[in-house]
Amino acid sequence: MLEFIPSFPAFLLIFVRVTSFFLMMPLFSYRTIPASHKVGLSFFLALIMFSAIGAPEIAIDGSYFLLVIKEALVGLLIGFIAALMMSAVQIAGGFIDFQMGFAIANVIDPQTGAQSPLMGQYLYTIALLFLLSINGHHLLIDGIFYSYNFVPIDQVMIPFGNQNIAEFILLSFNKMFIIAFQMSMPVVGTLFLVDIALGIVARTVPQLNIFVVGLPVKIGVSFLVMFAVMGVLMMVVSDLFATTLSTMRGLMELIGGA
Repeated sequence: MLEFIPSFPAFLLIFVRVTSFFLMMPLFSYRTIPASHKVGLSFFLALIMFSAIGAPEIAIDGSYFLLVIKEALVGLLIGFIAALMMSAVQIAGGFIDFQMGFAIANVIDPQTGAQSPLMGQYLYTIALLFLLSINGHHLLIDGIFYSYNFVPIDQVMIPFGNQNIAEFILLSFNKMFIIAFQMSMPVVGTLFLVDIALGIVARTVPQLNIFVVGLPVKIGVSFLVMFAVMGVLMMVVSDLFATTLSTMRGLMELIGGA
């Protein structure tokens, strides 16, 4: 125990990075998980990482507080970029809801407390279950563990002035929208053809109230297409997980000055 005391400042830095990472990370950051469980898991994970990394002895002086701020920012940035990429599933659901006519009826996400589209929440729940089934949460934890290979614990500053970091985050934001569009394209494209067909019917059969018939038809077609392409959607979600991990790695390399 006495041997641990000189290394306590380094352990505290690891604990700050892991805790701030859990504040933003998908699945672990949800408010349905008690705060005491988050802190306890962060503590024991930081303890394991401390014994595995072999952090150097760090003195508590003026630069130590800069290290604490840097560790918190690194954890928040890595968790934010992971949450940003995972939000592509909800964006895809928003695209689908807009075409189905469900955009007017949002639901409250119990995990985040924010409003979420109906299909977006449905797809996001399936994506989280798929993430757990393939142990993707272990890969996310591995990301924060191996972050010390790119961002050393004794690195004081984060190069925010580097334009590559801002460009990388913008490209990640763009990539997230592209993945969301790819996920929603089968349903949105089919509903576009349904709209064309309904427009032709409205012109050829004026007696038919297309506004009454159109919405149930679009909802039914949407569910049929969703069930038909669900396997393809899960393939895109698996690629999304790989993209999330590579994006986290690229951001850590830029923060570490690689």
